[in-house]
Amino acid sequence: MTVMNVVHMRVKPGKEADFVSLHKDFDARSLPGSRNFWLVKSGERSFIVIGEWDSHEAMVAARPAMIANLDKLRPILEDLGGGRGVTEPWSGEVALHQG
Repeated sequence: MTVMNVVHMRVKPGKEADFVSLHKDFDARSLPGSRNFWLVKSGERSFIVIGEWDSHEAMVAARPAMIANLDKLRPILEDLGGGRGVTEPWSGEVALHQG
């Protein structure tokens, strides 16, 4: 079963290059069960991180490493408002893939 995680973040002004660089330094593909990793620029200072995993268990096991990387990112992230904090995360099983 393929599982995906999607996280929206907004970077503080002038920090986009730092944000991309920190993601380059974090090799998400080296985490057990990780299949693919994307960093998508979705708007001005807005990014979406997408991870593809072999299973829910693999994604859960990788959370400490993902949180450690997020801790490096926090100083350059903006609060998204509405009580969301600096990230808006979603995850779940793939219901349909057309590729």
